[in-house]
Amino acid sequence: MKLAIVILNWNGAAMLRRFLPSVVASLEPDCEVIVADNGSTDDSLALLEQAFPTVRRIALPENYGFAEGYNRALAQVEAQYFLLLNSDVRVEVGWLRPLLNYMDTHPECAACQPKLLSERDPSMFEYAGACGGYIDWYGYPFCRGRVFSTVERDAHQYDTIVRILWATGAALLIRRADWEAVGGLDGRFFAHMEEIDLCWRLRTRGRDVVCVPQSCAFHVGGGTLAQGNPHKTFLNFRNNLLLLYKNLPARQLRRVLVVRFFLDYLAAIKFLMGGSLGEATAVWRARREFHRIRHQFRPEREANLRLATTQAIPEIMSGSLLVAYYLKGRKTFAQLVSDKHT
Repeated sequence: MKLAIVILNWNGAAMLRRFLPSVVASLEPDCEVIVADNGSTDDSLALLEQAFPTVRRIALPENYGFAEGYNRALAQVEAQYFLLLNSDVRVEVGWLRPLLNYMDTHPECAACQPKLLSERDPSMFEYAGACGGYIDWYGYPFCRGRVFSTVERDAHQYDTIVRILWATGAALLIRRADWEAVGGLDGRFFAHMEEIDLCWRLRTRGRDVVCVPQSCAFHVGGGTLAQGNPHKTFLNFRNNLLLLYKNLPARQLRRVLVVRFFLDYLAAIKFLMGGSLGEATAVWRARREFHRIRHQFRPEREANLRLATTQAIPEIMSGSLLVAYYLKGRKTFAQLVSDKHT
């Protein structure tokens, strides 16, 4: 099998009913669609059996989260390429061909993503991945087409194929060989930031990650945990600190963690002043949890640093995104590039 499109589902029967037909209709030769069910308690499995009998099903016994759910599902899949696809993504016929063509002709590339547009307003980029992901010096993620809460309209300004730091987990195509070489996703993340960690490991080991915007997918977003959910805030802050711990060299890590101490508590104060006590508490809990468990990630940190062939990754912004965005008014990726911050 050349390509396996694997959709991880958890209580998403409504999304499967709405979006799975477009995925099935878009299949290329020597491709299959698999739905890996993460211990759903709704009628997802019954729906698949009745309405989508040609779609292969992998039934996991419990909800392992995004990261470990995919690890367990893909261990049961044989294909040259894996495509991790969210259940709330609509696609069109032909969307796979630019991705596969690029991967087939660029063996140095480990993973890629399509242009990700909003299903609610297809003229806009979608928050979760837009046209490819980056981070700044302190670990704050942003995209071509989305910087913090500023989401751009797609005017084809980012239609070139470029190297990125991370590809969105909403539609991530990766070579099976590269997936296995770096050990897949870190299941301890559960959800959020795991694709950044995966792609960062690939980049430091000399493998490319790119966005191929000639392919488009349309994402609803926020289907599992919406913005403003304290548990999502907890996972984002904790996992962001963990991915920095796992991947940054020692001298840089010390400086970054000192700055992040102040920035994280500044974010907590901002949440509190905005009336979001739950999110403010989530930031404090995330930092406490990071310090409690980070020793568990020391073996992976040491392995990542030992296996790295480069630490100079141009897709990591050399300065502070917060300074560029809030103090200098650089609200778009193009403005960040013109300001020579990337």
